[in-house]
Amino acid sequence: MPVGVGKGVSDRIFDVFLYTFMILVGIVTLYPFLNVLAISFNNSTDTIRGGIHIWPRMFTLDNYRTIFQYDLLLTAFGNSVLRTILGTAIGVFSSSMLAYVISRRDFIYRRQVSILFAITLYVSGGLIPFYMLMRDMNLLGTFAIYILPGIINAWNVFVIRSYMDGLPPSLQESARIDGANDLRIFWSVILPLCKPVLATIALFIAVGQWNAWFDTYLFNSSKEHLTTLQYEMMKILSNTSASQSADAFRSGDVDAATRVSPESIRMAITIVATVPILIVYPFMQRYFVRGLTLGAVKS
Repeated sequence: MPVGVGKGVSDRIFDVFLYTFMILVGIVTLYPFLNVLAISFNNSTDTIRGGIHIWPRMFTLDNYRTIFQYDLLLTAFGNSVLRTILGTAIGVFSSSMLAYVISRRDFIYRRQVSILFAITLYVSGGLIPFYMLMRDMNLLGTFAIYILPGIINAWNVFVIRSYMDGLPPSLQESARIDGANDLRIFWSVILPLCKPVLATIALFIAVGQWNAWFDTYLFNSSKEHLTTLQYEMMKILSNTSASQSADAFRSGDVDAATRVSPESIRMAITIVATVPILIVYPFMQRYFVRGLTLGAVKS
């Protein structure tokens, strides 16, 4: 038998252990999400008994009906989607532009600017000075408060710059010989080659924007038209407590007491907040493992 065609006993044993291990990793990874999904679709009274794993015992949509009947939910959802799209697009573009500047070897202040941004990773002015700064910039009670403070993130800039430093310098030199200016080189040469790292940073920013609620609480809690989904989810969860069920029992409204519970609402909220990110992730995953510079330079 030719070398490399067949597999020995040791190779087959290794494959069995490898596949078994990967199956166990998949189960461990998927089980928490499936458990949350099952509880979110399960009857609240039955949920209290426990023992629910990956399939609801008593299927119901009451938990989701309780959430979606909230008046501000559509407004909050729209604001969250808008801030996620704008915040991600502006954040990625701004961070990549700054990363390109400090990645240029002919930029004489490259080291000084990098040190200045590195300091911000370790030192912060604190919440109160930040609030006062936003107030003095007249950003309180505006939608811009969701976008402007996060335009530049030093960690994102360094990640993108590190990727750009690994690109062949001959690409930029060739473009410059052909008459391209810095903006043209950045837009037509650098950005297309940086799709993997830009997709990764975009996902990080999008998740952060989508999950953010504290800035709404701190700056726009009195502006209902500027509320966000995560903030409204937090309010719904806070308003749904065990004491409400006890009050319903005392008032004789047994159906209202057993229809929802804090546990079931918590799981339903988790699903509502997680599904949009799960839908976006598969479209960006392929860029994480794909090297677009392969074959870009022929030597």
